Amino acid sequence: MRRFLTPGWLGLHALAIILFVAFLLFGWWQFDRAQAGNDRSWAYVFEWPVFAIFVIVMWIKMMKDELDDDPNAKHRAPKVIEEPAEAKVTREIIRQQEEEDPQLAAYNRYLARLNTQSGRRD
Repeated sequence: MRRFLTPGWLGLHALAIILFVAFLLFGWWQFDRAQAGNDRSWAYVFEWPVFAIFVIVMWIKMMKDELDDDPNAKHRAPKVIEEPAEAKVTREIIRQQEEEDPQLAAYNRYLARLNTQSGRRD
């Protein structure tokens, strides 16, 4: 929990608290205006508290994301990346083509490398 006491996080905590309080005050201000006869303010009476709740939700989400990104977390299982079956077939086809046409095989290796770098799976 010490990571949430760094200067950057303290600034985010302060910002979240300030925004939460400010949005609630804006809602109260609009409530006073609505009671004084400004009908348009009734929509803002409900809108500003929604913004305040959104600030709290995002604040909690940021803290959860920070905890999930912890590299020292022991409870997380290591990520295992398996090679797709298509890649095995592609490697076999490239090996066969190397015997028949080296230029075509080199081009296909290039395409296979581009496909793995882009992270696409068709």
